[in-house]
Amino acid sequence: MWFFLALGSAVFAALTTILAKIGIEGVPSHLGTAIRTLVVLVMAWGMVFLTHQQTALGDISRRSWLFLILSGLATGASWLCYYRALQVGEASRVVPVDKLSVVITLILAFALLGERFTPKSLVGMALITAGTLAMVL
Repeated sequence: MWFFLALGSAVFAALTTILAKIGIEGVPSHLGTAIRTLVVLVMAWGMVFLTHQQTALGDISRRSWLFLILSGLATGASWLCYYRALQVGEASRVVPVDKLSVVITLILAFALLGERFTPKSLVGMALITAGTLAMVL
């Protein structure tokens, strides 16, 4: 199941890029990001209420609140950078650089979460990095 959800995420991320590149034309990048964020906010809270998960708000620990807030700040910073990059650059060059987040995530998971590198993950990281360089240079 996780694989199909992750694949769905990839498809929607691809659509996000194409739709954003078209939509950001003639719109200040931060305003475009704010509009996108408003839509995501309404959609996310709609799903919370649709699935009756709002009752779990009081059960969230302070630690979880802290890290969810920090994650939200990182998401916002990522989106602001991404929209501006899309506005001034070609989508076919912006996206590969953005996907270096896979490599960075693996490094951070190793350093901060204690996850292990495997030969397969190291090869994958090298290939992603090489592919990114090939597409951008």
